[in-house]
Amino acid sequence: MNFVKENWLGILICLVIAIPAYILGLIFPIVGGPVFAIIAGMVITIFYKNKTKSQSGITFTSKSILQYAVILLGFGMNLGSIAKTGAQSLPIILSTISISLIVSFVLYKALKIHPKIATLIGVGSSICGGSAIAATAPVIGANDEEIAQSISVIFLFNIIAALIFPTLGSMLGLSNEGFGLFAGTAVNDTSSVTAAATAWDGIHGSNTLDTATIVKLTRTLAIIPITLVLAFWRTEKEKSADGTKVSIKKIFPFFILYFVLASVITTIFFAIFPSGTIHDGGQAVFCFLKTLSKFFIVMAMSAIGLNTDIVKLVKSGGKPIFLGLCCWIAIGAVSLLMQHLLGIF
Repeated sequence: MNFVKENWLGILICLVIAIPAYILGLIFPIVGGPVFAIIAGMVITIFYKNKTKSQSGITFTSKSILQYAVILLGFGMNLGSIAKTGAQSLPIILSTISISLIVSFVLYKALKIHPKIATLIGVGSSICGGSAIAATAPVIGANDEEIAQSISVIFLFNIIAALIFPTLGSMLGLSNEGFGLFAGTAVNDTSSVTAAATAWDGIHGSNTLDTATIVKLTRTLAIIPITLVLAFWRTEKEKSADGTKVSIKKIFPFFILYFVLASVITTIFFAIFPSGTIHDGGQAVFCFLKTLSKFFIVMAMSAIGLNTDIVKLVKSGGKPIFLGLCCWIAIGAVSLLMQHLLGIF
């Protein structure tokens, strides 16, 4: 009862913001629900100053519900399907993730960018945008303003990629398979991958959307090793007040283990029931859970927006945007180079 009493108002406010933001995200997938939610939250918090009664619920939404969203994301991951279609893209994915992390580390050092923002932008750019940031943020102890800053940068280059990549792909003479790999490895967020691939299909009368989506899901699996490595790195880096190392148990991303479990459950189910009534029923359930994951992310982003100072965000945006630009260009260039070397062009 205490939990409900302390948190209901904040959770309700986030829910009220999330519903229209989610709907707008469906109407305008190139922007996406999480961005609408963050913007709405930041605008509302300009006028909604006294959050004493709602802050507990807002914090719960931005932290715990964000982790629940990552767990539910696992129910959209059929590892069997990913293994069949995504294996071909693995060298490209590993290369693009590596270059993004290297670029973010070099620029963090050279430009003295906040390390947590650099990490979130590097991981978000290379893996899967908002979902990767959602998984990584609690592991590295990022606050809501750092999350909002990173999401905003990812959003900017998502839109640019979705708008120009189909034309760029045509100019480079990419095949349908080549563009599917390019979109799946070089565009940050799932919604923007879908938008870019759909635009390509509309121009060329092809079906690259399936390829791009599977490649994108393969990238998403990189959340697992990245978050685990960051958890162990943080325990080595940080020290408590008495000089002893931070306990790995306190920051270990257990929610990632549940994400893996959800993926395994999904994979086993479809292996046992490859077709038929039970298959169709299970697919409907997993589809609902995946949709719920997306809604939870939108809801969490509304809470993050409510905890973010929009004026401060704009003033501090120069270096993170430049970092995002460099990661984005490097990922696109390496993706095309690796496709050329592998003969998938």
